[in-house]
Amino acid sequence: MNSRSPLRHIAISEKTSAQSWRFEAFKVSKSYGAVVANDDVSVDLKAGEIHALLGENGAGKSTIMKILYGMELPDAGHVAIDDKVLKITSPADAIAAGIAMVHQHFMLVPNLTVLENLILGNRRFGGILSDRRAARAEISALAERYRIEVDLQKTVSKLSVGEQQRVEILKALVRGARILILDEPTAVLTPQEIKALGLTLRELAQERHGIFIVTHKLPEAMGLSDRVSVMRRGRLIGTWPTDQITSAELVMHMVGRSLPESVSRPEVLPGPTVLELRDICIAGHAGRTMLQNINLEIAEGEILGVAGVEGNGQQELTEAIAGLRQVSAGDIFLCGNVITNSPAASILAAGVAHIPEDRHRDGVVLDFSLTDNAILVDHQTPAFQKRGVIDQGAVIQFTDRLINDYQIRCSGREAPMRSLSGGNQQKLVLGRELARRPKMLIAVQPTRGLDVGAIDYVHRQLIEQRSAGVAILLISTELDEIIALSDRIVVMREGRVTQLPDRPSIETIGAAMLGSFDAPAGAE
Repeated sequence: MNSRSPLRHIAISEKTSAQSWRFEAFKVSKSYGAVVANDDVSVDLKAGEIHALLGENGAGKSTIMKILYGMELPDAGHVAIDDKVLKITSPADAIAAGIAMVHQHFMLVPNLTVLENLILGNRRFGGILSDRRAARAEISALAERYRIEVDLQKTVSKLSVGEQQRVEILKALVRGARILILDEPTAVLTPQEIKALGLTLRELAQERHGIFIVTHKLPEAMGLSDRVSVMRRGRLIGTWPTDQITSAELVMHMVGRSLPESVSRPEVLPGPTVLELRDICIAGHAGRTMLQNINLEIAEGEILGVAGVEGNGQQELTEAIAGLRQVSAGDIFLCGNVITNSPAASILAAGVAHIPEDRHRDGVVLDFSLTDNAILVDHQTPAFQKRGVIDQGAVIQFTDRLINDYQIRCSGREAPMRSLSGGNQQKLVLGRELARRPKMLIAVQPTRGLDVGAIDYVHRQLIEQRSAGVAILLISTELDEIIALSDRIVVMREGRVTQLPDRPSIETIGAAMLGSFDAPAGAE
């Protein structure tokens, strides 16, 4: 009925020493003031299965998982195993009941070894003063049983993101968990690490563990799960065997309408170079170089996609171009003019727009209204001033246009920004920046926190800007997004840029992200 990942076809062994069980949330409701996060939600997990939970931003999927793990208490309903109601008022209660949660942002101590992280706070081993030899032997046997490859003696800070995730899963198993809740487990992984994660999860399912995956990525949900549930606006829409439903049907259930299968990217002949970076370096602390000899060019009508695991220099690159970080060597040119280390205001005035990675820190003021945030960048321009005073009529007209054009859900233009969902906050930032008619657009994680419908809308906006001749630097950890939108793709790793061949495969991109891609001579 639909295309499936090879991971999906790994058989689940029926031979197991563990008994079958069923874990469920039954008629759970949870409200935060007037906002109903969960409305009479019932969802279950069986021994030996992987159950994916899908939903747009604000659908309530994270809330129900937090209730299962004791991070939130329900207003109504209960949690049970085999119809036996559990009293879970904290994560400690959940752990004691055999429930563990692997968060998107890992809970590891970076300057300790893997072994020390695994025994830290674990009474089973006596904590950090335990018998290391005995603990190492027992944990090694457990890791081997589930084929979790990790160096117990290695310091966590030296592990890749995928390795750290394996440590988190192993930590849950060491604590005796038979129910695992994984929050956005593939968000920061390379394609190779996603494949390895799938194999690990299958091993766990074979041993009659049960796994909830909370995700917004349809391919991973379809490839990894046995059943899939969809939530929308706090309610459970339905649950289906994964091999009996298509991605298109899931999208319909998630957003209430169908979406085109892909974004149409018309042929555009690139124009003159808009942005050029020559041998850009940024010095870090203690002699560490954060960016090393970066050379990039982006032309009119071109999208340059930058792939890579977060923390490999993408933030520094963005801030250097936008005038938010000093460059220690090299030059940056905008339309042939040097803008290296120019003030951010002058760079924006020269035609650079910026959709920042962290909208709360760099994009909006949460206590300001939508109206105030709409003119946050350009409030001093003639478009919004008359004789040195803010032109309220122009501001209101502009804000209303953003709300309507970008389908921003809000109670009105004077609503505080913090009252909006993350996705709607991002829509206002996007609309505000595109309204400036930039020559160059820096888009960093432009669809983070958005539902599939809003993602489709943002992608079409970026393609429209490309067709209008805007040069776009797209920085994203979403490889599907990079591949779908980019004319050229590079990978950032450890502060360096690797140039890739035209139309690289996802395997090639993943190899470059891991540092195992041999770039052609002179390409790096």
